[in-house]
Amino acid sequence: MSLDKFFNPSSVAILGASREKGKVGYEILANIVRGGYKGVIYPVNAKAEKIEGIPCYPSLKAIGQPIDLVIIVIPARFVVAAMQECAEIGVRAVIIISAGFKETGPAGKELEDQIVAIAHQHGIRVIGPNCLGVMSTSSRLNASFGGDLPADGGIAYISQSGALMAALLDLAAAQKIGFSKLVSFGNKCDVNELDVIQALEHDPQTTVIAGYLENIINGSAFARIAEGISRRKPILFMKSGGTAAGARAASSHTGSLAGGDTVYQCLFERTGIVRCPSIQHQFDYAQAFATQPLPPGHRVVVVTNAGGPGIMAADAIEREGLVFAKLAEPTMKALASALPPAANVTNPVDVLGDALADRYEFALNTVLDDPGVDIVLILLTPQAMTQCAATAEAIIRIQKLKPQKPLFACFMGAAKIAASIQVLRQGGIPQYGSPESAVKAIKAFADYAAWRRQPLRVIPTLPANREAARAILKSHLDRGFTEIGETEAKKLLEAYGFLTPKSAFAKTAEEAVAAAQSIGFPVVMKIVSPDISHKSDVGGVKVGLPNAAAVRTAFQTMLTDIPKLRPQARLEGVSIQEMCSRTQEVILGCNRDRLGALLMFGLGGIMVEVLRDVTFSLAPITETEARRMIEKTRSYRVLQGVRGKPGVDIEAIVRALLQLSQLITDLPEIRELDINPFAVGLPGQTSIAVDARISLQI
Repeated sequence: MSLDKFFNPSSVAILGASREKGKVGYEILANIVRGGYKGVIYPVNAKAEKIEGIPCYPSLKAIGQPIDLVIIVIPARFVVAAMQECAEIGVRAVIIISAGFKETGPAGKELEDQIVAIAHQHGIRVIGPNCLGVMSTSSRLNASFGGDLPADGGIAYISQSGALMAALLDLAAAQKIGFSKLVSFGNKCDVNELDVIQALEHDPQTTVIAGYLENIINGSAFARIAEGISRRKPILFMKSGGTAAGARAASSHTGSLAGGDTVYQCLFERTGIVRCPSIQHQFDYAQAFATQPLPPGHRVVVVTNAGGPGIMAADAIEREGLVFAKLAEPTMKALASALPPAANVTNPVDVLGDALADRYEFALNTVLDDPGVDIVLILLTPQAMTQCAATAEAIIRIQKLKPQKPLFACFMGAAKIAASIQVLRQGGIPQYGSPESAVKAIKAFADYAAWRRQPLRVIPTLPANREAARAILKSHLDRGFTEIGETEAKKLLEAYGFLTPKSAFAKTAEEAVAAAQSIGFPVVMKIVSPDISHKSDVGGVKVGLPNAAAVRTAFQTMLTDIPKLRPQARLEGVSIQEMCSRTQEVILGCNRDRLGALLMFGLGGIMVEVLRDVTFSLAPITETEARRMIEKTRSYRVLQGVRGKPGVDIEAIVRALLQLSQLITDLPEIRELDINPFAVGLPGQTSIAVDARISLQI
């Protein structure tokens, strides 16, 4: 079912309508009336004849007419019965304002589960419970207790927090920001963020989707669908709960380094969602996204009547990683021909403090014709002769004449520019109070435009023996094992194209010596135990053993010392492996979150936790995304080669990341996986997965 009956209902019933001002049941009814809703309103209150002059009904059934939308504002203990009544009379859209459900504990969750069961059984869509409500400016519906219906605009807003949405409405009213629709979905027992953004994708009144989220229900579906929506409409989200305190404990390197917020950041990057650090940033960004054409690039030119703000803007442009546009010679000649001799005709273009509106208009008109300019930032300080409002009108005229490139305004001041700010906003020109805030908005805008220009993602398919890999997983899961030992882990990696060192298992010192002689000295010895994840921590790894005597000594030392450190650990024997000598050790890993599987790349060995120079991406990845993971690390220059030292085989790392991406996508039973170290050599040398550990989820 679509969500249209929430936004454009022909009739609305308020179950729990109240005669008492200040109560939620009264405020919602009053807001619907005051907002100018043109449909039929049915207050339901068995003890009242009329509220706000509208006849009341003792129950929903007593209305006797079809009801498109029911708003429930009664105590939680009565809501299940109310839902049953909705089902009996054929209601298909319900907003439950009432609190007292899963947010209060087990008893409340049980009530909420009953509501969901009724809704699913009878095809009812539910927003809430424990929510502020819904607003739709196109239908003049204010089905909420969040204050007055806002001005009409192109921004739709969804929020998991009703209190935040109420504050946002107050802030938006002060800044004259309009909305198309607002949805507070509270506990998300049924309708969630994905349902709403899908509905908003096709809403003709909505040009920008913005919102506040605390969590996402279905990560894989969200990633798939949100990416498609972002290619047509921008999505601007704030996301809370991003501190390390929110991350679950993890035994792998990847799990410990992938904090609770990392998966959300990767999800937003993958889907083109613009992440906003605050409400004010969100408003700043939304102004541009709702009104301006997407820029063809990141090249910014600044037009200003004051040198200081121009320098501030130039600094901000460089800090944000934008490009300070280089004006073409014809552009500078044209500017020089009409501007005063003291004016600066390079970037920033300084039209001087005595500039009137016509000088701004000429400069703006000229720089917009420069093919090397993608975005224009207009700065204005209100000096004695400055025509603030007339300059704002000139900016609007120019954009109408040349609408292909975005314009951003930064009129600095307060009382002297108040009228001109209103002119700018009414004309669809985003206005900012400081060069820094304007440039941050430009950065978000240009980055989104660049994301939109990217070709559709193509996930490569590499050769793999999936049957062999699944057999290893099944063998462990059938026995209730959640940890795969190194030997079996390497077999699983081999099924996906990884090369691993020659190795042999040994239970005695003599078997270890025989294995070493067969493999060839020097060798590596590792303890084999299902109870020891990080072998180095207990002396369970010996490298560079040059001869049989060294192998015997290492074996005896491990079997003597490790039981003292880990008396409960089961020691099955040792693994003898060939010594792999390569130029660089890196780590490849993955950690499965309920939102998806995160891939990780960084320097390997013990350096991964010392330097924490790692990058993440959500699987599955493309070849471009694999390469970007490598390039985003601080140590990328080391991998390329520095100070005469040759670089490693970057293409081998790219391929390994793609192999790992395919592995973790094919095998959802894997919870965590580390390949550490992954030994990479010079171009042309074979790279080797030296060590691996895999954890499963049951």
